[in-house]
Amino acid sequence: GSVDCPTLEFEYGDADGHAAELSELYSYTENLEFTNNRRCFEEDFKTQVQGKEWLELEEDAQKAYIMGLLDRLEVVSRERRLKVARAVLYLAQGTFGECDSEVDVLHWSRYNCFLLYQMGTFSTFLELLHMEIDNSQACSSALRKPAVSIADSTELRVLLSVMYLMVENIRLERETDPCGWRTARETFRTELSFSMHNEEPFALLLFSMVTKFCSGLAPHFPIKKVLLLLWKVVMFTLGGFEHLQTLKVQKRAELGLPPLAEDSIQVVKSMRAASPPSYTLDLGESQLAPPPSKLRGRRGSRRQLLTKQDSLDIYNERDLFKTEEPATEEEEESAGDGERTLDGELDLLEQDPLVPPPPSQAPLSAERVAFPKGLPWAPKVRQKDIEHFLEMSRNKFIGFTLGQDTDTLVGLPRPIHESVKTLKQHKYISIADVQIKNEEELEKCPMSLGEEVVPETPCEILYQGMLYSLPQYMIALLKILLAAAPTSKAKTDSINILADVLPEEMPITVLQSMKLGIDVNRHKEIIVKSISTLLLLLLKHFKLNHIYQFEYVSQHLVFANCIPLILKFFNQNILSYITAKNSISVLDYPCCTIQDLPELTTESLEAGDNSQFCWRNLFSCINLLRLLNKLTKWKHSRTMMLVVFKSAPILKRALKVKQAMLQLYVLKLLKLQTKYLGRQWRKSNMKTMSAIYQKVRHRMNDDWAYGNDIDARPWDFQAEECTLRANIEAFNSRRYDRPQDSEFSPVDNCLQSVLGQRLDLPEDFHYSYELWLEREVFSQPICWEELLQNH
Repeated sequence: GSVDCPTLEFEYGDADGHAAELSELYSYTENLEFTNNRRCFEEDFKTQVQGKEWLELEEDAQKAYIMGLLDRLEVVSRERRLKVARAVLYLAQGTFGECDSEVDVLHWSRYNCFLLYQMGTFSTFLELLHMEIDNSQACSSALRKPAVSIADSTELRVLLSVMYLMVENIRLERETDPCGWRTARETFRTELSFSMHNEEPFALLLFSMVTKFCSGLAPHFPIKKVLLLLWKVVMFTLGGFEHLQTLKVQKRAELGLPPLAEDSIQVVKSMRAASPPSYTLDLGESQLAPPPSKLRGRRGSRRQLLTKQDSLDIYNERDLFKTEEPATEEEEESAGDGERTLDGELDLLEQDPLVPPPPSQAPLSAERVAFPKGLPWAPKVRQKDIEHFLEMSRNKFIGFTLGQDTDTLVGLPRPIHESVKTLKQHKYISIADVQIKNEEELEKCPMSLGEEVVPETPCEILYQGMLYSLPQYMIALLKILLAAAPTSKAKTDSINILADVLPEEMPITVLQSMKLGIDVNRHKEIIVKSISTLLLLLLKHFKLNHIYQFEYVSQHLVFANCIPLILKFFNQNILSYITAKNSISVLDYPCCTIQDLPELTTESLEAGDNSQFCWRNLFSCINLLRLLNKLTKWKHSRTMMLVVFKSAPILKRALKVKQAMLQLYVLKLLKLQTKYLGRQWRKSNMKTMSAIYQKVRHRMNDDWAYGNDIDARPWDFQAEECTLRANIEAFNSRRYDRPQDSEFSPVDNCLQSVLGQRLDLPEDFHYSYELWLEREVFSQPICWEELLQNH
């Protein structure tokens, strides 16, 4: 029986549905606090408003009540302050006690969040958050405890929940939104993006919370909530994936570059998933696996299979992977090495067996006809490719080269003329190429070109704020990602990311343990989702803003071992990770606020959604693959890391998932390294090679399928990274360092202003002033020639 994975109906976007994103804020352990929030609100509301409910009040009365709530937050007592904060949280959660359906809860949650924002709640809660972060008493008590629980982060969780609900509800745009809400949204975006009242942008405060948590100084921080809020703030202030595409189009127009040939988001959406490789045995079917002696006996039939390959290619070209070639010994060995390299334990049953697929699984002709004709992407050619092609042609036909001249074709035969014409037709100049060229000119002529005018965009301000602590931020995020990865083994020295999910009293019954187990797995999945998306968004925005900002972040991720970490994440049964059901739908917000919580039974735990996959896990996998592509593209040193860590068998297993976007990014990563994997690997993975040809963009003159390319030759990889690092440091120092003793710093030549400067002298200086004049000024002969020579 082969792995029968249906095509997954998954639509990639900035985030999941609104209700799903709100529900992921809360762990199931927190569900008891919903009633606590409601009680705090109702007790306070009864003292202020008589005989009415919140939904019955006029808007002005609601605003007046919120103003009173914010005033009552200004108290010294932490206990009373927490009660008022819980009342505010109940409003942000949608006053569910007065609602009849989940739709009503979500509607009133949005309405109340806009109302709260207009009354200045966010800035009030920001002050309270600063106080809680600096609360040394909470930190020291958490450090003394052997195990941190949900009780240690109560105040922080309430504050972060209110802020998250406000950001997520206001960020969401709907056509029916009134004009006042749209204005409020833009004001809120500006407030979060720029430094208000001489404070850093809000995202930097959250980054500092992440590093403080990772350093072990604040183990009680609810890290999942911090990361979710950080991701949503970055997405709200900088823009999501579709907004990025719009920005890219605008930027190309500003730089005078030709428009993009296609919208990459739309191309990927229209792609169809390919069938995964046929596997004769799956997990849990070990009894069907033939003994090793029988496998050895079948190796004689390998040659027959290879001879049949040509004819199979003709019939199966449009239905990929149906009759995937069995793995060679070389590939099996490399798979084993890869697992050892990545410190992972893979079941032997997951490796490709040496058994040909059964004939009953032959591809259907109807399925082949449905495949779209033509290649999905317009080919691209770099200026470097044209120069390289002409250099080779001139050496061959004329015997000398003309450097970077791509216009002179004298002495070259007609077919070369045609080739150059075709290459120039598909020439693609990226925004990064223009930025690198401008940077080179600014480095060469700093005086004549003057100072660069840098627009103060939210992205630029965020980079400036992150610049000096960026290595710590990246290491902290990767540490948490490692702790949350399902392949990570529990180590005593790893950071505890479960502070905001573990209850004060550990479960007694088996059902309570099952519920906590589901909650912990779900908690880790949400952390992986938020970090993977956050890193991808930062890289994409920085790349658009300036290529060296992107390279700076990328290099620190690579130095912090991001590449092996992502490969370690994929070194598991990805199909079972994507189809994992670590959720209990009756306990999800807003469902749990409307219905009475059911009694814990095996049925109530298992009664979940009937969807064929987990949205957040598939989303995380695609983001991590995109992140890996961003780090390795055009970087031969990093591509070699993929080869060294034996990533090919790990990535190939991910092709089992029938989802076009995930498959595309896996194939891109395989294409990067095919020329380094050797002829035998390419020969035994022809279906994968065929899929790369059909799905991945073509680069003319790219020798990826043969390995004859100059890039496949031995390379000084360390020098490549060092050159890049030198360029990044030159960019950062030119644009962001302002040293006073620089040779380009302005000199004050005015005698009056120099003599008029006030100098702080010691108190007893006037007693010895005359002596000082005699010794240091009058008795010292001035040698003018020496003075001129020294200066």
